[in-house]
Parts: sequence; structure tokens; C-alpha cells
Amino acid sequence: MSASAPKLRLNVLDQSPIRPGSTAREALLETVQLAKLADRLGYTRFWVSEHHNTHTLAGSTPEVLIAHLGSQTQRIRLGSGGVMLPHYSALKVAENFRLLEALFPGRIDLGMGRAPGGDRLTAHALNPSNTFSEQDFVEQLMDLQAYLRDDKVPDTIHERVMAAPQAATTPELWLLSSSGQSGLFAAHLGMAFSFAQFINGNGGPAAVRQYRERFRPSRELTEPLASVAVFLLCAETEEKAQELRAAMDLMLLRFGKGERGTFPTAAEVAGYQFTPEDRAHLAFNRNRVVSGTPAQVHAQLTEMAAEYGVDEITAVTITASFEDRVRSYELLAEAFELAPVAAEREAMLA
Repeated sequence: MSASAPKLRLNVLDQSPIRPGSTAREALLETVQLAKLADRLGYTRFWVSEHHNTHTLAGSTPEVLIAHLGSQTQRIRLGSGGVMLPHYSALKVAENFRLLEALFPGRIDLGMGRAPGGDRLTAHALNPSNTFSEQDFVEQLMDLQAYLRDDKVPDTIHERVMAAPQAATTPELWLLSSSGQSGLFAAHLGMAFSFAQFINGNGGPAAVRQYRERFRPSRELTEPLASVAVFLLCAETEEKAQELRAAMDLMLLRFGKGERGTFPTAAEVAGYQFTPEDRAHLAFNRNRVVSGTPAQVHAQLTEMAAEYGVDEITAVTITASFEDRVRSYELLAEAFELAPVAAEREAMLA
């Protein structure tokens, strides 16, 4: 990395994908291996997701998985990407993450979203009172802040109910969005904001700019803090990177059609006949994915960080082969020289 290039912090968002021929248990064990790898390579954060009623993603309960990952790692921040807050009570979420923070102080991120994380029927089963109302979501966020701050607000439930356990530190609060609306909520409440470009390839930089412009300092965060998450595929050769990209393109195409199969193999991609309509969808999804050799990926992410005005990017890597997934994260870390940075940080703390 050249001396003039920005010092990017890199993160991982792992959805515990169930590979072709694999099982949910194997997917979760692979998530544990990746967390250990990311910790060793110098990544800043490792987040896990929440999805329901699916046979292709094993991550349904991020707070449970985070607890296990905390015992398997040493340095890396661990978090949810994210907890779908409307499914739960603000008090229970506050207590889950207060407990995690008490176990792993200074290492826990509470990333939150308001999407169903699945279909509406499943969302209703998780919380029959869920109205999908923006106002209800904002009130939940305010309640969550009050519980984490131990605010004693007269004539409210916060006057008599507190979130346990008590701890010296609190988790870092992030709002996640693929549209930008939650960025406005994050700005108003003084929370960090992450834009999901891997879900929506358009409008991200504008959403982050709007968040920064409207940000109001809070007790937890005095200045705006933002990041962007993107599908990322890094390989040693252009040919291999193109192979991984073609499989990702087909996965996104199938997902857009409502097909929920496992991640396609190279053989499936080779045998698929793309229609003109398919190719239009591929073009529409183009910005959701960054792929290439380490040098190419470095250039693309550096440009993306400048466009967004952020110094933190989250990689979401899914491949049919676990070895390809591991290698992608290794090459990305090498491209940005993360390991030496991590070593220097450890030396400073020693």
C-alpha cells in the first residue's frame, strides 16, 4: 500500500452461509474459523447477521453466536449486523448486549436494523405486535439508549426498570440501512451508521453525506461515524476472481427472482443460460460487488472509501468453497497490510 493511500479499517460481516452439500452446523463452525482468522489478520470488526425461515443461512441469533465468538478471539470487536430490533423488546436487547459487554468489555458492537430479516409471516411469528412503523422503531431506539445509559426518566418505565447487568462500558451502537432512512435516525440519536451497499448498490454516498450533515452529538458519540458494507471477492488471479464473481452474479440474480437455493457452484454457472433480462439485472447489481486481484480490490475499495468519505469498509464474502472464502480474506488483509498494523497495536498495548 502506498504511503499516500488512506489507512482503511476493514471489517467482516459473516452470514454463516450453508454451502452446497454442507450443513448448518458446518456453516457455524466455519464462522468461528473466520472470526479467529479475522482476529489474527488484523480486521477491526467481525459482525454476524440475523436471518429467519431460511435453509441457506445459519445465522439466526447473533447475540448467542457473539458470545461464543468472544471466547474464541482476543482482540477483534464483535457485533451484530444486525439485530432486527422490531422483533424484540428494547429491554431484552439491552440486557443481551450489556451481558456481552460485561463478558468482553470494549469489544461489543450492537448493530440494529428494522428489516424483517426474512418474510413478513415469520416477522409476525417472532413478534405478533410488530407494526413495522417507523415511529415505533424510533421509540424502541430511544428506549434502548435509556436502558443502556441507566437513565431514570420520571413518569416512565425507566424510572423503575433498569437493564442488567451493570457494567463500566456499553456496546457501540450502529444503525444499519440499505435505503438511508435509518441514517437519519442514527444522525438524530447520535449513533454510528453503516450503509449496506451489498443490498443496494445505489445511493449510499448520498445517504452517508446526509447522515453526516444532520448528525447530532450524543453521550456516546461526539462525531459522526460511518462505514459501508459490500460483497467482496478477492483472488490471486483475474481468472479466479471472474469465476467467483460469476457465481455471485448468479446468486444475486436468483435471489432477485425469489429463488432461495444454496450458493451456485462453478459448474452451475457454466451451465446457466443468461437471458437479455438477466443481463440487465446483472448490470443493475454491478455496484453491490467488488471483485478482482488484491491490487484491483485495493484500488476499488480506496476509491469507494473516498466516495463515501469513510475510513471503514465491511467485506461480505460468500463462495461455494470455504477455502476460496478464507483466501479472499487473507488476500484482502495482505493488500491493506492489516497484520503489521495489528502487530503495532498489540505492541503499543503491551
